[in-house]
Order: sequence, then C-alpha cells, then structure tokens
Amino acid sequence: MTQRIHRHVALFVLLLLSGLSACSSRYTQAPPIIVAAERAALYLPSLRNQRVALVVNQSSMVKQQHLVDYLLEQEVNITRIFAPEHGFRGDHDAGAVVASSIDHRTGIPISSIYGKNKKPPAEQLADVDVIVFDIQDVGARFYTYISSLHYMMEAAAESGLGFLVLDRPNPNGRYVSGPIREAAFQSFVGLDPLPVLHGMTVAELARMIKGEQWIAQAERLQLLTIPVANYRRDMPYRLPIAPSPNLPNAQAIQLYPSLCFFEATPMSVGRGTDFPFQVIGHGTVKLGEFAFTPVSMPGSALHPKLEDVPLLGRDLRQSVIHGLDLSLLVEAYQAFSTQNKVFFERADFMDKLAGTDKLRLAIEAGQTAMQIEQSWQPELIAFRAQRRPYLLYPDYD
Repeated sequence: MTQRIHRHVALFVLLLLSGLSACSSRYTQAPPIIVAAERAALYLPSLRNQRVALVVNQSSMVKQQHLVDYLLEQEVNITRIFAPEHGFRGDHDAGAVVASSIDHRTGIPISSIYGKNKKPPAEQLADVDVIVFDIQDVGARFYTYISSLHYMMEAAAESGLGFLVLDRPNPNGRYVSGPIREAAFQSFVGLDPLPVLHGMTVAELARMIKGEQWIAQAERLQLLTIPVANYRRDMPYRLPIAPSPNLPNAQAIQLYPSLCFFEATPMSVGRGTDFPFQVIGHGTVKLGEFAFTPVSMPGSALHPKLEDVPLLGRDLRQSVIHGLDLSLLVEAYQAFSTQNKVFFERADFMDKLAGTDKLRLAIEAGQTAMQIEQSWQPELIAFRAQRRPYLLYPDYD
C-alpha cells in the first residue's frame, strides 16, 4: 500500500512538472512584439519616389537605429523633420521652446511643432508628399504628442498630403478612465474629446480623429496606419526608451496619469530629482515623511517648482497604481484645506488637464474618489462604443 501511494505521488509530481514545463515553453515561445517601424515591407513601398517629412523624436527607433537614419539607408528622400515637445532628440525641458534648425548629423531641416508653430504653415509642406508619424505615446490625453498628431494630420489634410502612422504599443493601453474633454476646455493638453486615459494607440487615435472628423477637411486625408505585430492592448509593455525627460521609467509612466494633475497645485511631483513623477511633496503641508529637494537639472527640469526647497511627502516608487487613481489628489486637497491653504492655485490649468471643471468642483465639494470615478462611467461606456470601429487590436471587455 505504501509503495502504491509513493508511486501515485511520484506520478502526480511528474505530471505537475511536465505541465509547468509546457506552460513555460508556451510562454517563452510567444511571438515578440514587433513595432510598426520594424515592419518595413508594409510601408517602404508607399515612401518610394516620395518627398517625405518625419514627425519623430528619440523614441523613433528601428531596433538600434533611429528611423531617420534607417530611412536614409533605404534611400528614402527625407525633406524635413518636425520636432514636437522636448525636441527631435528629446533633450528639451517640458514647455521649453523648441527652435527650428538643421540636424547636424544629416543636414535635414528641422521645424518645430511646439510653441507658436503647433501646426506647420503650408510653405513648410511645399516640398512634402507624405508625412510619417512615429512617436511613442503613453496613453494620457494631456500628453502632448497626440495633440501634435492631431495638428499634423490637419495640416496634411489641408495640403492634400499622405499621412502614415507607424504604430507603437500604449503602456497604459488596458485602461479607459477619467472625464471626457468638454468643448469649453479644449487646449493643447486636450484637443480631442477623449477621456484622460483613452486606451488606444496612436494609429487607432489617428483613425478615430479622421473618422470622427475632429480635424478640418478630414475627408481629404490619405491616411495609412501600420499596426504593431503580436500586440494586445492588455499586455504589459515596458518602453525601451524614455518617451520624455521626466518620464524616465515604467513606474513614472504608470503614475503619470494620476500625478499630472498636481502640476496645477503648489505641490512637487519630483521634477528636479532623479525620480520625477514618482513622488509628491510640499514644504509646509506634510503628506508623508519622505524628504527630497528639487534642484535645477538642465535637460529635464530647469528651475523646477519649489527649487532648492526641502520637501516632505510620499515616495511612490514602489506603489502599485492601476490607471487613474484620484485618491492622492483628494487626500492632498483635504490636507491643504485643513491648513486653509489654496490647493488648486492654477484652477484654469487644472480644468484644462481634466478637460472639465467638474473634477475640481467635485473635489472641492467633498466628494470621494470613488464617487467621482463612478460619475464618469456612463460617458466612458459611450466612448468605448464610439471608438470600436477604429480599433486595430481586439478590445478586452
């Protein structure tokens, strides 16, 4: 009897290990994500014998090579580069002026599309047949690269140009959350009527912008989108290159949708430290015991908020936050109110980030984070239905 039990136990262990091995084998054999820029056979034919302008930055890589250099090797005629916020090389501070210039490596003219020249005039497109957009997004409406996408699509439509989007995964792609941008609060941090977290890739957004006619002369736009291979929007994706100077890692990207609202308050989100968008703090209103001091850091935070002021707050580098979490914002507002201090010191900017004044007013009225989040659900259900025809990857609800 004992030997039979031992044999059964051994057989069970063997089967269990075999199953684990099979699962491991299936996992390791899962096909890798291939970003659109690496799927050259799908888009190079449309660029042959064309005058091509690129909307690119430091994230526009084809494996280990920048898209500009790769296309030049493929003998594509690049006539102009358009540089978004943070510049062509990604080395400008948030909000810093991006000057037009010449790329010293290639001699190609660079035109800024950040600042006064958000949508290039027709004369900058006179030597262009096709515009290629290849920039890594992070999935938040107020991240300005998708506003640049909107303006460049509109410029292409008005000039009768082709527009090619090379898609990349959305690292916050599994989330759809936040209020929909209302018309009265349209701005560069909220051009289109999207929720704060839209759960779409840039190619899907381009399809929606054209399909919903959110740009002038949308029907004229010759839009081509190249999808990512082997991608699902609910799969985790760690960006190989920081998308901008103050989003240096996956944790900052995960926290960004929730912490960006603090930019409209007196509190620091860690600009001017080695962990931007991973902490919150203030000099006199204490939300925690974590001490840090913002300093000027050229290239990522020149003269940040509360520069050289010792702050106390919360270290969020190990926190797990899924999607948009308002609890930190509500907690901070309550702490400031207790000390009779103004929290939304830039109320107009807060409302632009939110795309509505309802979020700020709800917090000021004492609503909980859960109550506020519940108020968004009907419009989010409608948005999911509205976006469905434009999706390139299966939805997961």
